[in-house]
Amino acid sequence: MRELAVKHRSRLRVKDSRKVHAWIREEWGTAGPDDPELESCTLDGKRSYILNGQVIGMEEGGGFLLTLKGILDLKPSRKWVTVDMGAVKYLANGADVMAPGIIDADPGIEIGDLVWVRDERNLRPLCVGQALMQGVMMGPSDSGKAVKTIHYVGDQIWNTVV
Repeated sequence: MRELAVKHRSRLRVKDSRKVHAWIREEWGTAGPDDPELESCTLDGKRSYILNGQVIGMEEGGGFLLTLKGILDLKPSRKWVTVDMGAVKYLANGADVMAPGIIDADPGIEIGDLVWVRDERNLRPLCVGQALMQGVMMGPSDSGKAVKTIHYVGDQIWNTVV
């Protein structure tokens, strides 16, 4: 696995930092500091953001993709999908999320939204991806892919050293 390189790292102005944090708060329902000291960088050709020495997110297809470390730090209250414990080992290896393994999902999820997936027991983030179904359909559905995985525990983004 090739290592991702952080390029063009620079500290954001306070005004820009507030805008990015407001974007994250609006899109993901996160809490956090009002004046975060964010840094901007390029990671694998995508504009990314660093908070407290961790890559917390990146711009992805017009939206903001929180990384798993960003989810752990910022604790989003929206765009979650909960899976049963049987799905955990597959998701930890980068598999897409299949509808039969989903127990519950945020009803506000729309097709194409960036979402995060958590396990049912510990509610810990396992992966981040793009919704292929609406949130209200994920729980009751018994077939098909529900989320296309973009980032998971142990992948290049997870292992990026800043």
